[in-house]
Amino acid sequence: MSLVRAEIAEQPEVVARLLDRERAAIRALAGDLRRRRPRYAVIAARGSSDNAARYAQHVFGRMLRLPVVLATPSLHTLYDAPPRFIDAVVIGISQSGASPDVVSVVAEGARQGALTAAITNDPTSPLAAVAGHVLDLRAGEERSVAATKTYTASLAAIAAVCAEGDAALTADVARLPGALADQLSLTGDADDAANVAAGWERLTVVGRGAHYSTAYEAALKVRELTGIVAEAYSPADLLHGPIATVGPGQPLLAIAPAGPTEGSMRELVAAARERGARVAAIGNDPWFGDPFLELVDVPEWLGPAVAIVPAQLLAVGLAERRGVDVDAPFGLSKITLTR
Repeated sequence: MSLVRAEIAEQPEVVARLLDRERAAIRALAGDLRRRRPRYAVIAARGSSDNAARYAQHVFGRMLRLPVVLATPSLHTLYDAPPRFIDAVVIGISQSGASPDVVSVVAEGARQGALTAAITNDPTSPLAAVAGHVLDLRAGEERSVAATKTYTASLAAIAAVCAEGDAALTADVARLPGALADQLSLTGDADDAANVAAGWERLTVVGRGAHYSTAYEAALKVRELTGIVAEAYSPADLLHGPIATVGPGQPLLAIAPAGPTEGSMRELVAAARERGARVAAIGNDPWFGDPFLELVDVPEWLGPAVAIVPAQLLAVGLAERRGVDVDAPFGLSKITLTR
């Protein structure tokens, strides 16, 4: 078995370990958020962690009513013009905790007296050293280039912070490991989809709401593992012009679970089909796609932690069928030190 498939299979155990062993750290950060009442959040991240930040942008706004902006690290590292972080919480998300640009944003937040936190798989990393709170993902070493278990652990950590203090929401988060295990049992869907999609060269991925992050992470996994040119959009952004490329030669992958976004996703999928595009889907209703990858039932706000699993398996399956080394694709390295 490839490293990436082994690490995908570890995700239920990783999330269970995180929720158990980081309970005190989660409570401490949530408690400081309640006590200090920041007016907004700034999140610095790169790669898959940036997609975890997109999830945080949704759930912090939805569950905590906290506006979230994604940081502009070049203001810190290239232009020497850091913004003011008055009444902010500044969060860095990085599996390695080593990227200088992510570290610089959190360090500046700490220098200005902001509430700061690190979500990282290395509690001894430079990022952890500059943050006031550290959530250790406890994923173990992630050796495959493609981030899988650290991504789902990051989403679980973010969700747990949002749920803290609400017994019902916390109970929902506690059931995530079981939901991940159930989702992994549906691997046949991804295998069938990979057989259908093996010849694709371009792909548009669409998601909305909580699953805007899923669309971006799915597109990233497909692109970095297979070399397929995959781009992510919300339905509204796609309809404002980029849908011009969708058609017989440009299939669509719809992240389309049941819930508030279902209506707009139906309209988008119908428009794509009218243009002659093949539509694949990850969701609860087979109408959305052929091939169709079924999602297990979870509360909609937690769906991204589960919906990414079939996307990961699809990307790996496509890469395998294209002869790509899925653990070291296209000369990529695990840790990228960006400034």
